[in-house]
Amino acid sequence: MKEFRAAIRDIPDFPKKGIVFKDITPLLQSGRLFQKVIDEMAERCRGKKIDCVAAIESRGFIFGAALAYKLGVGFIPVRKKGKLPYETVSVTYSLEYGEDTLEVHKDAFSPGAEVLVIDDLLATGGTLKAVCQLIEKLKAKVAHIICLVELSFLNGRSPLGRYSCECLVAFDGE
Repeated sequence: MKEFRAAIRDIPDFPKKGIVFKDITPLLQSGRLFQKVIDEMAERCRGKKIDCVAAIESRGFIFGAALAYKLGVGFIPVRKKGKLPYETVSVTYSLEYGEDTLEVHKDAFSPGAEVLVIDDLLATGGTLKAVCQLIEKLKAKVAHIICLVELSFLNGRSPLGRYSCECLVAFDGE
């Protein structure tokens, strides 16, 4: 995981002053490292029943599609409101300054399906919790959550409560 961590660069004051953005594009530019990330995520799924991968717009799609392919299961895009063409189910959740809404197609998950949730980053946990609520709204189950990066100083696991969550790289506020 040290190799993954070393490939993630800090961008100070992005998207606004005082934020240090964790830029994963150097990791993605390395075919070898990207492959190792997907392999590691797949390894962490070993022994778990997974029927499909749900990934969060937009960077989550990068990892989710590749992992779904590797696992031989379906891929479900979780999008922001108004981006999906078919009938949707949505959940609105709180952000630091306002609200946001996520949607999936109403037929995205079969009842009882075991869903692996993927995103690039775990920060406050609000977006991941909203995705779990969407999955359960459609009578499916959250099998596991995997993220590449965790900003552990933001305590994002706390809102996830009972959900099993793993992150490949953690940053403690540096």
